[in-house]
Amino acid sequence: MDTGNESYRKYLAGDDSAFGDIVRSYADGLCLYINSIVKDRGTAEELTQETFVKLAVKKPRFFGRSSFKGWLYTIGRNLAIDFLRKRQDNVPLDEIAETVISDSDTEKRYLKSEDALALHRGIGKLKSEHAQALWLVYFEDFTPKEAARIMNRSHHAFENLLSRAKASLKREMEKEGYVYGL
Repeated sequence: MDTGNESYRKYLAGDDSAFGDIVRSYADGLCLYINSIVKDRGTAEELTQETFVKLAVKKPRFFGRSSFKGWLYTIGRNLAIDFLRKRQDNVPLDEIAETVISDSDTEKRYLKSEDALALHRGIGKLKSEHAQALWLVYFEDFTPKEAARIMNRSHHAFENLLSRAKASLKREMEKEGYVYGL
């Protein structure tokens, strides 16, 4: 259950400790997701902090149209895309999005078994949009509808993207000798 909405409501009502609950609950996963976009752990950490600073300072309204986690990840994704646009002003967004998920100590805590590590390496070889789609649905447990909102796509377009991502991952895993079954 996503308790971020309740914690955020408490924070907006003046309970500063509730903000700490939000950070503890979502910081690691959000950082991993942002890292899948920017391909740099340090930058991902900074953008994760910036996401939480935006919540603390601007206190945007959460209307509950999606899960709190999905809303928060959308804010983080938008900051990451803005960062990439500023860094590479003349590069089209499609080219900017060609990033991969990198290995880090934080990610290794999430991926404990040898098979999970092989799967993670396979995802890291995919196009960024494929890696993001798989990450959101299979590692962060978003529904395809929520993930579509986060990635700013229609539900139908996201379903097609997810299908292509799974096919790409299957090919990558088969190259490594693994049997794929998402």
